[in-house]
Amino acid sequence: MIYDIKLQIGHEFSHAAFGARQMACVMPLQIAGRQRLIAGLLTLDPHPEERVDRVDFFGNFITEFACFASHDTMTLTLQARVELTAAAAPPPTCDLTLADLDQVLNDSRDMTGQSPLHFVTDSVRVATNPTMTAFAQAAIAPGMTLRDCVLAVGQAIYHHMEFDAEATTVDTTPAEAFETAHGVCQDFSHIMIACLRGLGIPSGYVSGYLRTLPPPGKPRLEGADAMHAWVRAWCGPALGWIEFDPTNNVMPGTDHIVVAYGRDYSDVSPLVGVLRSSGHQTSQQAVDVIPVAD
Repeated sequence: MIYDIKLQIGHEFSHAAFGARQMACVMPLQIAGRQRLIAGLLTLDPHPEERVDRVDFFGNFITEFACFASHDTMTLTLQARVELTAAAAPPPTCDLTLADLDQVLNDSRDMTGQSPLHFVTDSVRVATNPTMTAFAQAAIAPGMTLRDCVLAVGQAIYHHMEFDAEATTVDTTPAEAFETAHGVCQDFSHIMIACLRGLGIPSGYVSGYLRTLPPPGKPRLEGADAMHAWVRAWCGPALGWIEFDPTNNVMPGTDHIVVAYGRDYSDVSPLVGVLRSSGHQTSQQAVDVIPVAD
């Protein structure tokens, strides 16, 4: 499956901004055997005085840029073509259990960005707590494999939570969203990460694009697709990392396009930075994920 992706993030400032230094993480990844970035172009308006394109510790494509001159608007536009050649579904068997996990992690000497050791403990936006750990423990059964534990916890979160775009903000904690049982994909993902880490299972955050389908008989609306978030969890040296989308109760397939991997949202924010301004600002985001065959 080949997709053309367009993302546009716009900001308007009530008073001119200047001295901006920002970092974008929106370019789809290259993933051997699963996802190929055929072409990608990231443009910025106004044109930045400084720009650096690099790869971060976790292997994500990052663009750092600075706009020193005064500006009333800022627009980031991504255009990319991506080929998805396989779903993220793992092999059908996995023998490792929770009882085996501590020893396997203790024996690990991998300190690269893909090491499970970076994803076991609390991170900037995700802290374990007894309530979510107890919820995860209630979702699993003794002797379950790690893969089955991940799926069971993800499915339990899907049934516990209700998707509600108005219930939370980007700064809502997993504990707050879990208590109200309402939230968006970021909340579902952070909660699942906290639950899995409470069990001792290394887990992290996946940002990406999700192709959405219009209702039967209805036209596709431009800009109606979305940036999305889901979870990856480490199930031992043989199986490695698997992924699960708790918002939709599925293992990601050819509708899920990976942008970045991190410990939580703070590692993979689409756009983050600082600038000098006063008054308020407004923001807009539009995403198109279009199959090339269409």
